[in-house]
Amino acid sequence: MTEFSDKPMDLALRLAEEAAACGEAPIGAVVMENDRVLAAERNRMQALGDPTAHAEMLAIRAALAARGTGRLDGCDLYVTLEPCAMCAGAIAHARLRRVYFAAEDVKAGAVENGIRLFDQPTCHHRPEVIGGLSAARSEKLLVEFFRQLRD
Repeated sequence: MTEFSDKPMDLALRLAEEAAACGEAPIGAVVMENDRVLAAERNRMQALGDPTAHAEMLAIRAALAARGTGRLDGCDLYVTLEPCAMCAGAIAHARLRRVYFAAEDVKAGAVENGIRLFDQPTCHHRPEVIGGLSAARSEKLLVEFFRQLRD
């Protein structure tokens, strides 16, 4: 049985709240190596003017730099929204051991929705995936953020 710690997801959710306060889509991501936070990031697409500056991408890059390797074997990613195709591809290439996500993304998710990247025969690495952790809290942040954009 996989052990889950709510502390990394709590940190990811705090980062998502910070992202929303800065006008970014409220998504946070944390990379853990055992009990150590390797990286903790939030969406920064607007701030950096970079459509690839998703929380997961930034956290993976920071974790790789902290680890000094090109892989994240044995590390886990906690993210507040189901990863998109770009982020799922990066997760596979970095060889993360496990992905915990909060809310499902039925429109752009690529793990349990959409293309289901890790289920494709061409995917060279399939991390363990655990979804739905703290989903209600993440969904509430997302709904409130996008409601404010429409108002």
